[in-house]
Amino acid sequence: MTGSIGVSVADHIAVVELQRAPHNFFDEALLTELADTVSSFDADTDVRAIVLCSQGRHFCAGADLRGMGADGIRQVYRQALRLFGARTPIIAAVHGRAVGGGLGLAMAADFRVVAPDAQLTANFARLGFHHGFALSVTLPAAVGRQSGQDLLYTGRVVDGIEAAALGLCDQVAEDPRAAATAYAREIAAAAPLAVAAIRATMRRSLLSEVITALDVEATAQAALLDTSDFAEGIAASVAKRQPTFTGA
Repeated sequence: MTGSIGVSVADHIAVVELQRAPHNFFDEALLTELADTVSSFDADTDVRAIVLCSQGRHFCAGADLRGMGADGIRQVYRQALRLFGARTPIIAAVHGRAVGGGLGLAMAADFRVVAPDAQLTANFARLGFHHGFALSVTLPAAVGRQSGQDLLYTGRVVDGIEAAALGLCDQVAEDPRAAATAYAREIAAAAPLAVAAIRATMRRSLLSEVITALDVEATAQAALLDTSDFAEGIAASVAKRQPTFTGA
C-alpha cells in the first residue's frame, strides 16, 4: 500500500488499485507510485500477471493539469514510459469513465476488460488540446488508423459494447474487476518463462515507438497550453457546456 495505490497479491496475481476516488485523476506523484508498484514485480517470480483497477465511480478521468506546464507534462510522461517498460502482463479493469489520459493509461495495459456502460473517450480535441500518453501508438494499434483518427478528431464517447466492436477492449463484463482477475488467472496458469519471452517478442517495437510518441505529444501539448481554445475548452468542461472554439 502506498499513498494512492492499493496492492494485494494472491495466486500469482497482483491486484493494483488506484485509490483517488471518485475520479482517480492522475499527476506525476500518482503515476510515480503506480510505476514503482508495477515495476516492483519485474523480478518477483511469484507475480505472473497484474490487474489494474480503481476505487470510486471512474477508472480514471484523466490528468490533473492544474499548474502542470510543459515541464510537468514531460515529467508525467517519464513515469508513463516506465509503465510501458514493465515486464509483467497487465489487464486493465475499466468501469465508469476512462477519459483522455485515463484512456491512455488503460491502453498502456496488454488487455482491457470493460463494463458495458463504461464511457471511453480521447476527448483532447474537445478541450482544445493534443492527445498524449502515447495514444498516437496504442490507439491505432488497437482499432486501426481510421477508427483511431475518428476517436481523436471527434473526441466522442464510446461505451463498452462499441469499444469491443472497435477492438478498444478485449472483453465486456458487468464486473470488469472479477473478469479481469479471471483473465489474469488464465495467463498465470501458463509457463511464466514462456509468457515473458512471448510478451517480449510481441511488444519488441512498442517501447521505441512509445518513446518517440511521448516526446512528440508532449511538444504538441506544450504548444497548445497557452492558446485561447485550450482555455475555452477547460472552461466549457468545468461549466458543462459546449465550447466555442476560434482557432486561436
